[in-house]
Amino acid sequence: EVAVSWRPSAEFAGNLYRGEGVLPASPRDVWECIKPVAGGLRTKWDQNVKDFEVIEAISDTVSICRTTTPSACMRIISPREFVDVVVMKQCEDGTMLSAATNVEHPQCPPQPNFVRGFNYPCGCFCIPVPGEPDRTELLTFFQTDLGGYLPQTVVDSFFPSSISGFYSNLTKAVKALKA
Repeated sequence: EVAVSWRPSAEFAGNLYRGEGVLPASPRDVWECIKPVAGGLRTKWDQNVKDFEVIEAISDTVSICRTTTPSACMRIISPREFVDVVVMKQCEDGTMLSAATNVEHPQCPPQPNFVRGFNYPCGCFCIPVPGEPDRTELLTFFQTDLGGYLPQTVVDSFFPSSISGFYSNLTKAVKALKA
């Protein structure tokens, strides 16, 4: 189960979406499925991520990444590409997080056959549930400008169901990881 809420973004003319749910897996297993690394599991289970590549590794925890998405909403939404600076961190309480925002990079100009989208400050937080090592609170924030000429009504109808699908598919992925 996931709760999805939103409010107008302070960053752009769209919404900031928040997803919150508890997954039946350890924070380490959830993190293994969502961490933003080349060759990671996310492209295998997340229907909204077709490819993920590291353009430049700035440090062990900071990188410039390109993410591509397939078409969506019965092809109303064309394939997108996003270029972001991504930071990963593990906190003292065991929380693992990734945060990102859009950036331009000379090694990643806009590519043909993709619409360039922009992620404004966003992130995923894998938070341990006290006393329950096999449960993780996952808190996600998305504020994405899909770019192109999409009516806002299409975007507004896409994101809540997309976030619900993200949690559902992630739950299946962590169960398969543990099997």
